[in-house]
Amino acid sequence: MSVMNQLPFERPIYELEEQLKKIEQEPNPTPNTKDAIRNMRLEITRMKREIFENLDAWDTVKVARHAERPQTLDYLELVFDEFVELHGDKAIGDDRAILTGLAKLDGQKVMFVGQQKGRTLKERTECYYGCAHPEGYRKALSKMKMAEKFGIPIICLIDTPGAYPGIKAEEQGISYNIAINLREMSLLKTPIVCVVIGEGGSGGAIGIGVGDHISVLQYAYYSVITPEGCAGILWKDVKFANEAANALKFTSKNLLELGIIDEVIPEPLGGAHRDHRQMATALKASLSSNLKQLTNIPLDQLVDQRYEKFRKIGKFHETLEVETA
Repeated sequence: MSVMNQLPFERPIYELEEQLKKIEQEPNPTPNTKDAIRNMRLEITRMKREIFENLDAWDTVKVARHAERPQTLDYLELVFDEFVELHGDKAIGDDRAILTGLAKLDGQKVMFVGQQKGRTLKERTECYYGCAHPEGYRKALSKMKMAEKFGIPIICLIDTPGAYPGIKAEEQGISYNIAINLREMSLLKTPIVCVVIGEGGSGGAIGIGVGDHISVLQYAYYSVITPEGCAGILWKDVKFANEAANALKFTSKNLLELGIIDEVIPEPLGGAHRDHRQMATALKASLSSNLKQLTNIPLDQLVDQRYEKFRKIGKFHETLEVETA
């Protein structure tokens, strides 16, 4: 991995791995060298586990945004078969920030909807860094309704810092289109599984995030706003993003405890960016298992459960302290 892509807290791991690589390349290793190699491998594993088990919220954001973290197109290649992309919103154009199409998962046909950020500057420009315009959400909803018509389950992969914040998107009704998606997705009579694979920011994420089963990868985050946005509003300075991240309670562990999500999908030791295939295998197993369970539920009951699921989010209990004499 390029040194530029190494996160600060990861560098001790990469330094030790580089030392291990040099030792392993030595010809005719002695028994002492073999013992050193074995001990170094154990130390690397211990270090990975210790560092990644103790990440704070801001460090989790850094992992979720890692330049080499697997994106939607990576999972399309590693998890799904026979993907046929479906383009356009039948009104304005084809937003590349959201990919839609038919695919197969373990032989079962599914409608795939996913947000794509891109890696190179050219790809990111084409994909608006994963920030969709109104036409992206219209495209997604159009394909979801097609899935409902033909009785095809829907899989949504979420990875965006938020919807596109430009004037053009505002003029064309970005908030309205996201609201329409929320309403219509809550009523679709077909199973919907949503997974946050990286960033799950604001309305841009929830616009394709209303589902029967919501999962979050271990080092992804799901939030009403990015840490920088929150810091800018509350502290008037993005330098407080660390504090904002901790206050927002948006890590997978927090979300599971608060009942916002249904499942945390474990990542490979050291994060998904270190092993795309292992991460894809875990994601595929989760998707397959959840789809099998959801397809056995009657559709009317499925929609009612989905409605109740989201109505419960944000509920809390207040207690009144009564002063005693």
